[in-house]
Amino acid sequence: MRLFGKKREPEPESTYFDPAQYEPVIRSSICTGERVACMRERDTGKLHELMLIRTDEDLAAFCRRYHVEQRDVKTVY
Repeated sequence: MRLFGKKREPEPESTYFDPAQYEPVIRSSICTGERVACMRERDTGKLHELMLIRTDEDLAAFCRRYHVEQRDVKTVY
């Protein structure tokens, strides 16, 4: 038992995004290479940032959590 251990933030619940309204994208920075997994509204193009992608495991976790196929995720700059 730890008295002064780090508190872990709970995993966010799986959120359902309607595929008719949203598409999964990776927003990638040209300068720094930072990648962020987002859902983009098809009508307006507005991005909803969901999680930072550092490794391929992060991308796989994003796909599992939001029920999307990795081949369907597009990269935007």
